[in-house]
Amino acid sequence: MSQLEKKLTQMLEAPVEAVGFELVGVEFIRAGKHSTLRIYIDSENGVEIEDCADVSRQVSAVLDVEDPITNEYNLEVSSPGMDRPLFKPEHYNQVLGQTITIKLQMPQNDRRNFKGTLQSCDERSFVMVVDNEEFELAYDNVLKANLVPEFE
Repeated sequence: MSQLEKKLTQMLEAPVEAVGFELVGVEFIRAGKHSTLRIYIDSENGVEIEDCADVSRQVSAVLDVEDPITNEYNLEVSSPGMDRPLFKPEHYNQVLGQTITIKLQMPQNDRRNFKGTLQSCDERSFVMVVDNEEFELAYDNVLKANLVPEFE
């Protein structure tokens, strides 16, 4: 997670919770005038389109006042979906034993992409099994992590 994403997460957590939702995570995708600030929200009752609109209005007000992003961007508010992004150690703990995909910032064992079963996690790192080999990866090195949906 970038410094900007960490700052945005801290800034937006309370306003999102005030509307009755959990702030799952924040992604800022830089693309010049077409940059996107994507905010993932969730609740025990799920997320409806109207919920995204309510959170968008709440968050927009905070972003207008604080103005943490200097260039143009589009704001998107979304549920995590079936391929749920993993941002915090708690998110990894919730999907123990399931298949996840990981993209690292810096290569480890000469690779940046991993897909395998999440075996364990603590506050600094997690262990996943990929092709019968265990890898311990640090959260600080994760660029993107997602749950792989399983269909029966």
